[in-house]
Amino acid sequence: MKNFEFYEPTTLAEASQLFAQEHTQLLAGGTDIVIEMKAYTESPQSVVSLQKIPGLSGITCDADNSITIGAMTNVREVELSQHIQEHHTALAEGASEIGSVQIRNLATVGGNIAHASPAADTVAGLLVADAQVQIVGSDGERSVPINELFTGPGQTVLKPGEIITQFTLPSPASGSHYIKHKIREVMDLAFIGVASSINLEDDTITDAKIGLAAVAPTPIRATEAEELLKGKSITPELIGQAGEAAAAATSPISDLRCSAEHRKEMVDVLTQRTLQYALERARS
Repeated sequence: MKNFEFYEPTTLAEASQLFAQEHTQLLAGGTDIVIEMKAYTESPQSVVSLQKIPGLSGITCDADNSITIGAMTNVREVELSQHIQEHHTALAEGASEIGSVQIRNLATVGGNIAHASPAADTVAGLLVADAQVQIVGSDGERSVPINELFTGPGQTVLKPGEIITQFTLPSPASGSHYIKHKIREVMDLAFIGVASSINLEDDTITDAKIGLAAVAPTPIRATEAEELLKGKSITPELIGQAGEAAAAATSPISDLRCSAEHRKEMVDVLTQRTLQYALERARS
Protein backbone atom coordinates (compact mmCIF):
# COMPACT_ATOMS: atom_id res chain seq x y z
CA MET A 1 0.00 0.00 0.00
CA LYS A 2 1.37 3.40 -0.99
CA ASN A 3 1.54 6.32 1.43
CA PHE A 4 -1.45 8.68 1.44
CA GLU A 5 -2.91 11.63 3.32
CA PHE A 6 -5.72 10.70 5.71
CA TYR A 7 -8.52 13.12 6.63
CA GLU A 8 -11.31 12.79 9.19
CA PRO A 9 -13.74 15.67 8.57
CA THR A 10 -16.65 16.26 10.95
CA THR A 11 -19.02 17.91 8.46
CA LEU A 12 -20.36 16.96 5.04
CA ALA A 13 -19.26 20.30 3.63
CA GLU A 14 -15.65 19.67 4.63
CA ALA A 15 -15.78 16.08 3.36
CA SER A 16 -17.23 17.19 0.03
CA GLN A 17 -14.53 19.83 -0.41
CA LEU A 18 -11.78 17.31 0.29
CA PHE A 19 -13.36 14.62 -1.88
CA ALA A 20 -13.54 17.00 -4.84
CA GLN A 21 -9.74 16.97 -5.07
CA GLU A 22 -8.12 14.70 -7.65
CA HIS A 23 -6.84 11.25 -6.65
CA THR A 24 -9.00 11.18 -3.52
CA GLN A 25 -11.14 8.30 -2.26
CA LEU A 26 -13.83 8.09 0.42
CA LEU A 27 -13.60 5.65 3.31
CA ALA A 28 -16.93 4.37 4.64
CA GLY A 29 -16.66 0.81 5.97
CA GLY A 30 -13.41 0.17 4.13
CA THR A 31 -14.26 -3.36 2.95
CA ASP A 32 -13.64 -2.44 -0.69
CA ILE A 33 -11.15 0.41 -0.74
CA VAL A 34 -8.70 -1.09 1.79
CA ILE A 35 -8.49 -4.34 -0.19
CA GLU A 36 -8.02 -2.41 -3.45
CA MET A 37 -5.28 -0.26 -1.95
CA LYS A 38 -3.46 -3.30 -0.62
CA ALA A 39 -3.67 -4.89 -4.07
CA TYR A 40 -2.52 -1.61 -5.71
CA THR A 41 -5.61 -1.52 -7.93
CA GLU A 42 -6.35 1.81 -6.23
CA SER A 43 -3.60 4.18 -5.11
CA PRO A 44 -5.23 7.42 -3.92
CA GLN A 45 -3.13 10.31 -2.78
CA SER A 46 -5.75 11.15 -0.14
CA VAL A 47 -8.39 9.20 1.76
CA VAL A 48 -11.35 10.98 3.37
CA SER A 49 -13.08 9.10 6.18
CA LEU A 50 -16.81 9.63 6.78
CA GLN A 51 -16.75 7.97 10.19
CA LYS A 52 -16.79 11.15 12.29
CA ILE A 53 -19.62 12.91 10.43
CA PRO A 54 -22.83 12.71 12.51
CA GLY A 55 -26.23 11.83 11.10
CA LEU A 56 -25.13 9.47 8.31
CA SER A 57 -26.20 6.17 9.89
CA GLY A 58 -29.37 4.63 11.20
CA ILE A 59 -32.71 3.31 9.96
CA THR A 60 -36.01 5.14 10.55
CA CYS A 61 -39.56 4.12 9.65
CA ASP A 62 -42.26 6.77 9.17
CA ALA A 63 -45.99 6.46 9.84
CA ASP A 64 -46.65 5.56 6.17
CA ASN A 65 -44.06 2.75 6.44
CA SER A 66 -41.56 4.58 4.24
CA ILE A 67 -38.02 3.90 5.41
CA THR A 68 -34.87 6.02 5.47
CA ILE A 69 -31.47 4.32 5.60
CA GLY A 70 -28.38 6.39 6.32
CA ALA A 71 -25.56 5.72 3.87
CA MET A 72 -23.14 4.86 6.70
CA THR A 73 -25.52 2.26 8.14
CA ASN A 74 -23.69 -1.05 8.20
CA VAL A 75 -25.08 -3.89 6.11
CA ARG A 76 -25.61 -6.11 9.14
CA GLU A 77 -28.05 -3.55 10.58
CA VAL A 78 -29.96 -3.53 7.29
CA GLU A 79 -30.04 -7.32 7.30
CA LEU A 80 -31.44 -7.51 10.85
CA SER A 81 -33.78 -4.51 10.77
CA GLN A 82 -37.32 -5.60 11.63
CA HIS A 83 -38.75 -2.79 9.47
CA ILE A 84 -36.76 -3.86 6.42
CA GLN A 85 -37.37 -7.57 6.98
CA GLU A 86 -41.10 -6.90 7.15
CA HIS A 87 -41.56 -4.25 4.46
CA HIS A 88 -38.61 -4.73 2.06
CA THR A 89 -37.69 -8.38 2.47
CA ALA A 90 -35.67 -8.53 -0.76
CA LEU A 91 -33.30 -5.87 0.55
CA ALA A 92 -32.78 -7.69 3.86
CA GLU A 93 -32.07 -10.90 1.94
CA GLY A 94 -29.59 -9.12 -0.33
CA ALA A 95 -27.79 -7.61 2.66
CA SER A 96 -27.49 -11.07 4.23
CA GLU A 97 -25.58 -12.30 1.16
CA ILE A 98 -22.64 -9.91 1.54
CA GLY A 99 -19.44 -11.59 2.74
CA SER A 100 -19.31 -12.81 6.33
CA VAL A 101 -20.92 -11.43 9.47
CA GLN A 102 -17.65 -9.66 10.27
CA ILE A 103 -17.66 -7.97 6.85
CA ARG A 104 -21.34 -7.02 7.14
CA ASN A 105 -20.61 -5.34 10.48
CA LEU A 106 -18.11 -3.07 8.70
CA ALA A 107 -19.50 -2.67 5.18
CA THR A 108 -22.00 0.15 4.63
CA VAL A 109 -25.00 0.21 2.34
CA GLY A 110 -23.78 3.51 0.88
CA GLY A 111 -20.38 2.05 0.11
CA ASN A 112 -21.91 -1.04 -1.47
CA ILE A 113 -23.92 1.17 -3.84
CA ALA A 114 -21.34 3.91 -4.47
CA HIS A 115 -18.79 1.26 -5.49
CA ALA A 116 -21.17 0.68 -8.43
CA SER A 117 -20.49 -2.99 -8.96
CA PRO A 118 -23.13 -4.45 -11.31
CA ALA A 119 -23.19 -7.46 -8.96
CA ALA A 120 -23.74 -5.59 -5.67
CA ASP A 121 -26.02 -7.62 -3.39
CA THR A 122 -28.09 -4.73 -2.02
CA VAL A 123 -28.81 -3.12 -5.38
CA ALA A 124 -31.57 -5.44 -6.66
CA GLY A 125 -33.51 -5.01 -3.42
CA LEU A 126 -33.15 -1.23 -3.62
CA LEU A 127 -34.28 -1.30 -7.25
CA VAL A 128 -37.53 -3.10 -6.47
CA ALA A 129 -38.02 -0.80 -3.46
CA ASP A 130 -37.93 2.22 -5.82
CA ALA A 131 -35.29 3.77 -3.59
CA GLN A 132 -34.38 7.43 -3.90
CA VAL A 133 -30.69 8.24 -3.36
CA GLN A 134 -29.97 11.46 -1.48
CA ILE A 135 -26.72 13.16 -2.53
CA VAL A 136 -24.86 16.14 -1.09
CA GLY A 137 -22.16 18.16 -2.83
CA SER A 138 -20.81 21.68 -3.21
CA ASP A 139 -23.90 22.64 -5.25
CA GLY A 140 -26.28 21.49 -2.51
CA GLU A 141 -28.50 18.45 -2.20
CA ARG A 142 -30.26 16.42 -4.85
CA SER A 143 -32.20 13.17 -5.12
CA VAL A 144 -31.69 10.52 -7.81
CA PRO A 145 -33.80 7.38 -8.39
CA ILE A 146 -31.66 4.30 -7.78
CA ASN A 147 -32.26 3.05 -11.34
CA GLU A 148 -30.73 6.29 -12.70
CA LEU A 149 -27.65 6.31 -10.44
CA PHE A 150 -25.39 3.96 -12.43
CA THR A 151 -23.76 4.77 -15.75
CA GLY A 152 -21.38 1.81 -16.15
CA PRO A 153 -19.28 -0.68 -14.17
CA GLY A 154 -17.83 1.29 -11.26
CA GLN A 155 -19.40 4.50 -12.57
CA THR A 156 -22.27 6.66 -11.31
CA VAL A 157 -23.84 10.08 -11.94
CA LEU A 158 -22.04 11.42 -8.87
CA LYS A 159 -20.11 14.62 -9.63
CA PRO A 160 -16.70 15.41 -8.09
CA GLY A 161 -17.17 15.97 -4.37
CA GLU A 162 -20.68 14.52 -4.22
CA ILE A 163 -21.43 12.06 -1.41
CA ILE A 164 -24.38 9.70 -0.94
CA THR A 165 -26.00 10.48 2.42
CA GLN A 166 -29.12 8.30 2.60
CA PHE A 167 -31.63 6.10 0.81
CA THR A 168 -35.39 6.68 1.03
CA LEU A 169 -37.66 3.69 0.42
CA PRO A 170 -41.31 4.65 -0.21
CA SER A 171 -44.33 2.68 0.97
CA PRO A 172 -43.53 -1.03 0.66
CA ALA A 173 -44.77 -3.77 -1.64
CA SER A 174 -47.03 -6.55 -0.38
CA GLY A 175 -44.25 -9.08 -0.90
CA SER A 176 -40.68 -9.22 -2.22
CA HIS A 177 -37.86 -11.72 -2.60
CA TYR A 178 -34.18 -11.86 -3.64
CA ILE A 179 -32.19 -14.75 -5.08
CA LYS A 180 -28.42 -14.77 -5.57
CA HIS A 181 -27.03 -17.32 -8.04
CA LYS A 182 -23.59 -18.44 -6.84
CA ILE A 183 -21.36 -21.49 -6.42
CA ARG A 184 -20.26 -21.29 -2.80
CA GLU A 185 -22.81 -21.04 -0.01
CA VAL A 186 -21.17 -17.98 1.55
CA MET A 187 -18.72 -15.20 0.66
CA ASP A 188 -19.09 -15.47 -3.11
CA LEU A 189 -19.81 -12.89 -5.79
CA ALA A 190 -23.15 -13.14 -7.54
CA PHE A 191 -23.26 -14.73 -10.96
CA ILE A 192 -26.76 -13.26 -11.09
CA GLY A 193 -28.91 -11.36 -8.60
CA VAL A 194 -32.67 -11.15 -9.08
CA ALA A 195 -35.24 -9.41 -6.89
CA SER A 196 -38.99 -9.15 -7.39
CA SER A 197 -41.71 -7.23 -5.57
CA ILE A 198 -45.48 -7.48 -5.96
CA ASN A 199 -48.47 -5.47 -4.75
CA LEU A 200 -51.76 -7.36 -4.73
CA GLU A 201 -55.38 -6.26 -4.53
CA ASP A 202 -58.03 -8.99 -4.66
CA ASP A 203 -55.41 -11.31 -6.17
CA THR A 204 -54.74 -8.82 -8.99
CA ILE A 205 -51.23 -7.42 -9.40
CA THR A 206 -51.46 -3.65 -9.01
CA ASP A 207 -47.71 -3.17 -9.23
CA ALA A 208 -44.65 -5.32 -9.90
CA LYS A 209 -40.94 -4.60 -10.00
CA ILE A 210 -38.02 -6.80 -11.06
CA GLY A 211 -34.42 -5.82 -10.33
CA LEU A 212 -31.47 -7.55 -11.99
CA ALA A 213 -27.79 -7.51 -11.01
CA ALA A 214 -24.65 -8.90 -12.69
CA VAL A 215 -26.36 -9.32 -16.08
CA ALA A 216 -25.65 -5.93 -17.71
CA PRO A 217 -23.05 -3.14 -17.43
CA THR A 218 -25.24 -1.65 -14.68
CA PRO A 219 -27.96 -3.00 -12.40
CA ILE A 220 -31.28 -2.73 -14.26
CA ARG A 221 -35.04 -2.94 -13.90
CA ALA A 222 -36.84 -5.39 -16.21
CA THR A 223 -39.55 -2.87 -17.08
CA GLU A 224 -41.14 -4.81 -19.95
CA ALA A 225 -41.54 -7.85 -17.72
CA GLU A 226 -43.06 -5.61 -15.05
CA GLU A 227 -45.64 -4.22 -17.47
CA LEU A 228 -46.67 -7.73 -18.46
CA LEU A 229 -47.70 -8.43 -14.87
CA LYS A 230 -49.59 -5.27 -13.93
CA GLY A 231 -53.37 -5.51 -13.79
CA LYS A 232 -53.40 -9.29 -14.11
CA SER A 233 -53.84 -12.32 -11.92
CA ILE A 234 -50.80 -14.53 -11.61
CA THR A 235 -50.79 -17.73 -13.64
CA PRO A 236 -47.91 -20.09 -14.45
CA GLU A 237 -48.07 -18.91 -18.07
CA LEU A 238 -47.83 -15.25 -17.04
CA ILE A 239 -44.87 -15.93 -14.76
CA GLY A 240 -43.15 -17.76 -17.62
CA GLN A 241 -43.70 -14.79 -19.94
CA ALA A 242 -42.28 -12.43 -17.33
CA GLY A 243 -39.19 -14.60 -16.94
CA GLU A 244 -38.61 -14.59 -20.70
CA ALA A 245 -39.08 -10.80 -20.86
CA ALA A 246 -36.63 -10.27 -17.99
CA ALA A 247 -34.01 -12.42 -19.72
CA ALA A 248 -34.52 -10.46 -22.95
CA ALA A 249 -33.71 -7.23 -21.09
CA THR A 250 -30.22 -8.42 -20.13
CA SER A 251 -26.89 -8.03 -21.89
CA PRO A 252 -24.59 -10.30 -19.87
CA ILE A 253 -20.93 -11.08 -20.50
CA SER A 254 -19.00 -14.32 -20.28
CA ASP A 255 -16.23 -14.43 -17.68
CA LEU A 256 -14.37 -16.93 -15.51
CA ARG A 257 -17.40 -17.41 -13.29
CA CYS A 258 -20.19 -17.87 -15.81
CA SER A 259 -21.06 -17.75 -19.52
CA ALA A 260 -23.37 -15.11 -20.96
CA GLU A 261 -25.71 -17.83 -22.21
CA HIS A 262 -26.00 -19.38 -18.76
CA ARG A 263 -26.64 -15.98 -17.16
CA LYS A 264 -29.43 -15.17 -19.60
CA GLU A 265 -31.04 -18.59 -19.14
CA MET A 266 -30.87 -18.33 -15.35
CA VAL A 267 -32.40 -14.84 -15.32
CA ASP A 268 -35.52 -16.44 -16.81
CA VAL A 269 -35.52 -19.22 -14.21
CA LEU A 270 -34.73 -17.03 -11.20
CA THR A 271 -37.18 -14.29 -12.17
CA GLN A 272 -39.96 -16.85 -12.20
CA ARG A 273 -38.80 -18.17 -8.85
CA THR A 274 -38.60 -14.76 -7.16
CA LEU A 275 -42.04 -13.83 -8.50
CA GLN A 276 -43.51 -16.99 -7.01
CA TYR A 277 -41.92 -16.30 -3.62
CA ALA A 278 -42.96 -12.63 -3.71
CA LEU A 279 -46.51 -13.69 -4.58
CA GLU A 280 -46.64 -16.11 -1.64
CA ARG A 281 -45.46 -13.37 0.70
CA ALA A 282 -47.95 -10.88 -0.72
CA ARG A 283 -50.81 -13.33 -0.19
CA SER A 284 -49.76 -14.06 3.39
